[in-house]
Amino acid sequence: MHAYRSHTCAQLNKDHVGQNVRLSGWVHRVRDHGGVLFIDLRDHYGITQVLADSDSPAFAEIEKVRAEWVISLDGVVKARDAALVNPKLPTGEIEVYIKGIRVLGEAAELPMPVFGEVDYPEETRLTYRFLDLRREKLHGNMMLRSNVVRHLRNAMWDQGFNEFQTPIITASSPEGARDFLVPSRLHPGKFYALPQAPQQFKQLIMVAGFDRYFQIAPCFRDEDPRADRSPTDFYQLDVEMSFVEQEDIFAAVQPVIQGLFEKFRPDCKTATDWPRIAYRDSLLWYGSDKPDLRNPIKMQIVSDHFKGSGFAVFAKLLENEGTQIRAIPAPTGGSRKFCDRMNAFAQKEGLPGMGYIFWREAEDGSGMEAAGPLAKNIGPERTEAIRQQLGLGLGDAAFFLGGKPEQFEGFAGRARNEIGRELGLAETDTFRFAWIVDFPMYEKTDDGKIDFSHNPFSMPQGGMEALQGDPLGVYAYQYDLACNGYELISGGIRNHKPEIMYKAFELAGYPNSEVDKRFGGMVKAFKYGAPPHGGCAMGIDRAVMLLADEMNIREGIMFPMNQRAEDLLMNAPSEPTNDQLRELRLRVVPKEA
Repeated sequence: MHAYRSHTCAQLNKDHVGQNVRLSGWVHRVRDHGGVLFIDLRDHYGITQVLADSDSPAFAEIEKVRAEWVISLDGVVKARDAALVNPKLPTGEIEVYIKGIRVLGEAAELPMPVFGEVDYPEETRLTYRFLDLRREKLHGNMMLRSNVVRHLRNAMWDQGFNEFQTPIITASSPEGARDFLVPSRLHPGKFYALPQAPQQFKQLIMVAGFDRYFQIAPCFRDEDPRADRSPTDFYQLDVEMSFVEQEDIFAAVQPVIQGLFEKFRPDCKTATDWPRIAYRDSLLWYGSDKPDLRNPIKMQIVSDHFKGSGFAVFAKLLENEGTQIRAIPAPTGGSRKFCDRMNAFAQKEGLPGMGYIFWREAEDGSGMEAAGPLAKNIGPERTEAIRQQLGLGLGDAAFFLGGKPEQFEGFAGRARNEIGRELGLAETDTFRFAWIVDFPMYEKTDDGKIDFSHNPFSMPQGGMEALQGDPLGVYAYQYDLACNGYELISGGIRNHKPEIMYKAFELAGYPNSEVDKRFGGMVKAFKYGAPPHGGCAMGIDRAVMLLADEMNIREGIMFPMNQRAEDLLMNAPSEPTNDQLRELRLRVVPKEA
């Protein structure tokens, strides 16, 4: 018999009754039933109930074991009484009577429980992540992640892609986030960077003639943490294709992602219709460039109904250039109580409130009437026009926000989500996807300068000709895939022509010399025959978060950092030794008080 086990803790069933077996694993929990000790023995595969009574030669040793000790035992498989069968376990029809036991590893007093899904502080969970990972749910999430990666890899091979690896130590590149810099010992004063993405390398692979590339790629960005974003490193399914247009990328990616969600969440509906929504429309309709389409509410511009109206706040606002009034329809929300609740939500978000109108039965029995302070100020003709534009009726409501769109769009999106949630309008157990397209190539920074709004390597729509006019009017062949309110994929058709690339960077304040310095390898390659190419990348951590139905991305990462970008288990970041600093010719400047 094997030194540690003849079977795993998920293999035994009624067919093994009477057999002598050897099992090894962790003591999940111990139960004393008056002279009979029951142990749930756990390994990677599952749980088996084992027991011993006072007649067992191992009884005295078994009395000593505690939760999370690692033990190996010899015993005989017995059938459970019919009334004691546990249908939730693959091994629920049997139990193992213990004849002998060896303690392979004792456990100190636990800083947190493993049995049960107790909600423990995250700092404790991350400090003792090896214990946290023993818990059933988190263990399941890690196995889900492993299977997701395997599925993606197989699906990409099946689609005719080839897997290549790109460097981890490279040059700094502006990808929209801060780099992690690595000092060079051999070249004092110079630094490598950990790649924010394999962007330049995968484009060079296309120039080298490999046509279809993918990689399960680690990426490194020094970012502020969020619930749906890791602050240091993450993994993505990285994809690039040659001789393609935007629709070719969509056609290649959709079956891979759709198949992934259908396979790992068969209990949910995975929508097959993936609409294309322009970035500007997404902000208008949903207040976000990653809309949750499970919520059917679509916002509209209603400025014309308030111009010159009796509602002075909006009427005066519309006299300023670039201002709008937008309406958030609220089907079935037509009660003062609900409207007051949404106003309280707005006030919690730092706003004075939201204007609203709701439609109810007239008190005199004459039919439907519009109610609320705003309705009284603008009159029945305007409220009726608003109702008809929004397609609302009796028992419905609408909320209104005004100003410059960029100042209120974010809140409008959150309000839309809250209204949909409160009214039960949003679908559940569904994944809905949408391609967000036609992103602006440039944006104006706070100091009035022009900069890239997204990926600087995207091809401007219209090529060189588009770059001759107002940069803020240029759209890029840039696209994202939104799923249930999260950005799942980002990508673009690349700018593969050196002259267009130089011009695109020039508009963002980068002279040709700076482009050559930062992207010399790629620019040089494009001068030797570059094919039209494009691609995208899917965040694996975020996909696992969605598939596991988690709200926090760290629940799908084996060893994540905390919210302050600290590894509490390995004590990183740590202070370097003086010898390390001398070797790298570095000096740490004390933080200013």
